[in-house]
Amino acid sequence: MKTNTTSFRSCLVALATLATAATVSAASIEEERDAVREMRNEVLADLYEIKPEAEGRIAKAEGYAVFSNVGVNIIFASFAGGHGLVVDDAGHETFMKMGAAGLGLGLGVKDFRGVFVFYDRKALDDFIEYGWDFSAQADAAAKSSEKGGQAAAVGNIGNNVEVYQFTKNGLALQATLQGTKYWRDAALN
Repeated sequence: MKTNTTSFRSCLVALATLATAATVSAASIEEERDAVREMRNEVLADLYEIKPEAEGRIAKAEGYAVFSNVGVNIIFASFAGGHGLVVDDAGHETFMKMGAAGLGLGLGVKDFRGVFVFYDRKALDDFIEYGWDFSAQADAAAKSSEKGGQAAAVGNIGNNVEVYQFTKNGLALQATLQGTKYWRDAALN
C-alpha cells in the first residue's frame, strides 16, 4: 500500500511540474498572478451570491484560500489540476497549486471551485507550509453557463476550517476515492 501511495504522489508531482512549466513559459509570472487573482475575485463573487453570510465569515477569519480546478472522470479513473491563492488577514498572498488523481466509477468533466476559510492561524500556516491531502469524494453536478444545477456544499475540516465547494460549469457523476494535494506554487511565489 505504501508503494502505491508513493507512486500516486510521484505521479501528481510530475503532472503538476509539467503543468507549471507550460503555464510559466506561456505567460509572464505577473500575468499568471493576475489571472489567479481574477479567478479568486470571480469565485468569491459567486460564493457571496450563493451564500451571502460567507463574506462576513471570511472578513473575521485569519485567512482564506480560493481554488479552481478542472476534473475529468473517465469510467474508472479521475484526474484534476488547478491553482489557487491563500490570503491571510494582513493581505499577504501565497499562490498555490493542486492536483488530484483517483480510482472509482465516474464519467464527466467538472470545473470545480473551493473556498477554505481558516479561523485558526496555525491551520492557515500549516496549509501554506505543508499543504493537505484529502481523499474520498462522491457528487453529482450538471451545469452549463446559467443552466443546470450544481451541488454546493459547506463543510468543516476540523474545528477551525470551513470549506465551501461548488461547480462553475460541468457535467459529472462520480464516486471516487481520490487523493487531492495542495502545495505552494514555486513559480509564482
